[in-house]
Amino acid sequence: MVDDAVRAFRTQGIDVVIGIGGGSALDAAKAIAGLLRPGNSVMDHLEGVGPELPYQGPATPFIAIPTTAGTGSEATKNAVLSVQGKGGFKKSFRDDQLVAAHALVDPDLLSSCPPDVIAANGMDAFTQLLESYVSSRAAPFTDSLAWGGMKAARDGLLALHADAGNAAARDKMAYAALVSGITLAQVGLGSVHGLAAPLGAYFPIPHGVVCGTLVAEATRVNIDALRARFSNHPALEKYAQVGRLLSGRGDLTQTAAHEALIGALECWTHRLQLPRLGHFGVTPSDIPRIVANSRGSSMKTNPLLLEDAEIAAIVKARL
Repeated sequence: MVDDAVRAFRTQGIDVVIGIGGGSALDAAKAIAGLLRPGNSVMDHLEGVGPELPYQGPATPFIAIPTTAGTGSEATKNAVLSVQGKGGFKKSFRDDQLVAAHALVDPDLLSSCPPDVIAANGMDAFTQLLESYVSSRAAPFTDSLAWGGMKAARDGLLALHADAGNAAARDKMAYAALVSGITLAQVGLGSVHGLAAPLGAYFPIPHGVVCGTLVAEATRVNIDALRARFSNHPALEKYAQVGRLLSGRGDLTQTAAHEALIGALECWTHRLQLPRLGHFGVTPSDIPRIVANSRGSSMKTNPLLLEDAEIAAIVKARL
């Protein structure tokens, strides 16, 4: 679709590209803006697909107007594109020149979102904030942003899901989504997004649904693996801090706070009615292929290197 749009409009003297919609719409617009002037195929630049030629630009100025609270695409330099099916892929076209010239983040644009979209996108935003917070590249600046974003999601997600007309909840989730894009762009993500790439490529699963259905189990596996191999790892205390934040219990021990975090995420997954992977046709026989293709850029900033069996366990638990 990106290549078709570039072919159709590259000679029309387009001065600006405006993307209005959710993450997929913004990413498509971002890629089109990047290639209108050069005129070549996006396949030339996708990571892990084709020749991976360096992008030279110039990009057409791009304005991002998000109408969902989820991906944070309005604040990133990557356009995530996919071809679904047996030989499919979900990869990024990424360059600093692709960053939006302007991002218009208006919470009122969330008012028409249906509950299932609010649920999936909101869980994507929270997952991005949590994974950025415990990333192996985490830094004080991004930690501060991620903490504020997680607090906003704690107070806004369930309320917005219950009533898209809740203006205060819309404000909180629009903010959470925006800062999740900023933090992921700076320090990367983790195992949930590592798995989202093959799952989104091989099966018709919306990205936010993958994040929402996996985040509790992935958090459990990460915590268990850290305890077993790196008992003093700083990410263990960071997970505990988030558990205290979500539970409102600042007095919890680290172990109790880990349990509170996983419990809160499981509760959100249930209350937001996020479907299991089996709903989209994922079976046990698919797990080896999913695991084998999960070690992209997101998995590289997980707080520790997970073993294949641990990654498989995350998927198996949500079939």
